[in-house]
Amino acid sequence: MPVIAPMPAARPARITNQRDGAEDAAAGTTVDHLTETYRAHYRSLLGLAALLLDDTASCEDVVQEAFIRVHSARKRVRDPEKTLAYLRQTVVNLSRSALRRRILGLKLLSKPMPDMASAEEGAYDQLERDSLIKAMKGLQRRQREVLVLRYFADMTEAQVAETLGISLGSVKAYGSRGIAALRVAMEAPA
Repeated sequence: MPVIAPMPAARPARITNQRDGAEDAAAGTTVDHLTETYRAHYRSLLGLAALLLDDTASCEDVVQEAFIRVHSARKRVRDPEKTLAYLRQTVVNLSRSALRRRILGLKLLSKPMPDMASAEEGAYDQLERDSLIKAMKGLQRRQREVLVLRYFADMTEAQVAETLGISLGSVKAYGSRGIAALRVAMEAPA
């Protein structure tokens, strides 16, 4: 998490005004002052982020996050006149962080996965998948239903029987005959 800005040099503590009992501005930047700063300087901070980042959405996110962080730490900004400086520094720090994350992401993405299939393997897989689908279409309806539920939906034989409303023996028979028919269809020359 980026640091908003270093704490200003230690100053003497503010003295409570004895006449009306109010404390001087030792509480830090007020929400009203931060809101005014937001209205007055949002575009300039967006421009600052745009010089550091390359897309508008990221710039808007960074500026919004900067205001949120300074709002959360507003008590540390003891001099309200330095609120804008804190915001600028926060925008710069968050922009740097965003760029670091992008660079790291690009480094990780650019490395090819060691177990990725080659283009040839992908083409052979597609041809095999196409011939399997064609062979599945040539099966009887019940054989196809049993094989799809059993092997593609990963159901047990009992679940297939219950789903189709047939006996367990029928599921085994349709499955066995369907696999035999697929084997013949897949081995036949195209």
